Amino acid sequence: MGLARVGVAMCDPEGILATPLRTLKRDEKKNSDINVLVKLASELGAVQIFLGLPRALSGRDTASTSMAREYTELLVAALGAAGNPVDVRLIDERLTTVSAHRSLHEAGLAGRKHRQVVDQVAAADILQQALDMQKSLQRNVGDPA
Repeated sequence: MGLARVGVAMCDPEGILATPLRTLKRDEKKNSDINVLVKLASELGAVQIFLGLPRALSGRDTASTSMAREYTELLVAALGAAGNPVDVRLIDERLTTVSAHRSLHEAGLAGRKHRQVVDQVAAADILQQALDMQKSLQRNVGDPA
């Protein structure tokens, strides 16, 4: 998630393949994007939600890291208030947006059109990373919210 947009991805019921779903406009005043995420979690029967945790390349926390943690707290509270306490976890997202831009460029999508889908492609990359790690390690991964 960023200051302007939130990418959303989902996976198949078996947890094998992550796919981009949509991009939400970030709404800090009304948190309508969080409300949409809560609704999607319910409609899709989500059992886990992974949010990207932006850190500096050195691994240190940044202002964006703090923002992601605050967003996570809002989402967890909204899920609880809706009676849907889904397991929410934070996953290191270093370089996922760079990787998403590269993938879109290689797929032949013009630079201007990247902005429309790059966040959801990055979200799919984050989710796929989490799914692959969980399958490999046979346990939940990421920092629990």
